[in-house]
Amino acid sequence: MRRRRRGGGSDEAKVDMTPMLDVIFILLIFFIVTSTFLNEVGFDLTPPPPAPDNPNQQTVPAVQIYVDEASLIRVDGRPTDIGSVRANIERRKAEVPEISVVVQAHPSAKNRFVLQIIDQAKSANIDNVALVGSQE
Repeated sequence: MRRRRRGGGSDEAKVDMTPMLDVIFILLIFFIVTSTFLNEVGFDLTPPPPAPDNPNQQTVPAVQIYVDEASLIRVDGRPTDIGSVRANIERRKAEVPEISVVVQAHPSAKNRFVLQIIDQAKSANIDNVALVGSQE
């Protein structure tokens, strides 16, 4: 009977990793060469030039709508409810067709009313609607 030696035998199989690394580098080069890079477009953050001082400049009349902290609505200083905001805007538009709407909202006013006012202004065919925050 033969005796087997224990210890430093060369029975372990060695795997040559070189061909696998070659394949990985070839695939990496292939994917880099064939990939397309997106040309992302960012925002233009340059400020506009200052407006010229023109004393003859005509101001566009605006409907001032204020929503206070208790979500009470005032159209041009008169208290009103959310249902009659569109009627007030349309009445002023009948007087001055190129009118704009400025919505000023208190920070603790409910957003629901502010959005409903903007929607009513848009449904009254007002193109220029501005939302202004209040510091009060």
